[in-house]
Amino acid sequence: MDTMRAAYDEVYVYTMGRPGFILQHVVDAFAVQTANGDSKPIGLVFGLVGLYLHVEKQFSGRQVQKVHMELGHRKREWPRIDLPADRGSLTVADVLAAPGGPERDTAIHDWCRSLWTAFRGNRQTIILLLREYQIT
Repeated sequence: MDTMRAAYDEVYVYTMGRPGFILQHVVDAFAVQTANGDSKPIGLVFGLVGLYLHVEKQFSGRQVQKVHMELGHRKREWPRIDLPADRGSLTVADVLAAPGGPERDTAIHDWCRSLWTAFRGNRQTIILLLREYQIT
């Protein structure tokens, strides 16, 4: 996990100031990929909301951030999320291995897509949650 955390830290810094606020996608993807039974439900749900909105609805990082702020305005019990054993074929280390610039940005989007596919069993849960808030 230390090497993954180090890769995440590098990718996080890289995305600061990148167009479209892709930093948000990196934060969401890492939260989802590293989630475990001890993870806070809000972090996993927000991460999956971000992946869904980015991958399926083409939301920018800034748009996802606004949705996260809207979701966070109400205290609530967050839905239960099933954690699949398979977390996708890509990791933040794969993102870091891509050359900086458009190739790394594309790798971030590919990583998000890979994770969303791995967590597809939670799709309906995320859609129903967003409907409660009248989002998309």
